Amino acid sequence: MKVQIIAHTSDPDKIIASAAKLCYSETGIDGIMEGLTEEKTDKFINMLSSLGHASPFEHASFTFGIEGVSRAVLAQITRHRIASFSVQSQRYVNKERFTYIVPPAIEGIPEAKAEFLKAMEEDRAHYIKLASILKEEHTKRLIAGGMDASSAEKAAEKLAFEDARSVLPNACDTKIVMTMNVRSLYNFFNLRCCTRAQWEIRELATEMLRQVKEIAPNLFKKAGPPCVSGPCPEGKMSCGKAAEMRERFLDM
Repeated sequence: MKVQIIAHTSDPDKIIASAAKLCYSETGIDGIMEGLTEEKTDKFINMLSSLGHASPFEHASFTFGIEGVSRAVLAQITRHRIASFSVQSQRYVNKERFTYIVPPAIEGIPEAKAEFLKAMEEDRAHYIKLASILKEEHTKRLIAGGMDASSAEKAAEKLAFEDARSVLPNACDTKIVMTMNVRSLYNFFNLRCCTRAQWEIRELATEMLRQVKEIAPNLFKKAGPPCVSGPCPEGKMSCGKAAEMRERFLDM
């Protein structure tokens, strides 16, 4: 897994504080950035957090480049609707050399891993065979319809990928560029850093949190699973490790 912040709002704490300042003072837009020292900025951020006034946090955002994750993660991460996504297309990209993500539980059992690897290679073989058959048939049809051979072959290849991808496994790798504002990131970390989240997206969320904390430590000091800033909401399903989780994420 590779995660990297490729862009973010410049001085996000101050941008959020300026939006809050406009809400709570008579200052006009010409003066909302004035006098926002580091101390006053932190004071605004802390006040907003204590009041639960979250809308100013939407004015700052972070863009992440993500690769080496599975399509299973993609299915989960796109459920977070207040975000923007660009994803490597299996329709236009030849995936015959796809890599795959092996779950730790399978990795740790030789027999399970052998079965898993066998399944991946069988899927690869089926994908290659299907793409070849489909490309050949599409090429013939397009040429018969009057397209020149070179153009027909290029068009046929993309048409072949479109349907051959149906046999690719959930473990197949993908690449994502994702942008979230700070409010959405808090919600994302709240849900996906929890021990009850699926292992891969939990690993992704934890690394994303580590990186945003390097840029804006005060802004994200209470980010993480719910037990970082309050009681665990999972009830009987709780992992029972609230103190351990709190220590881990507050010291991150």
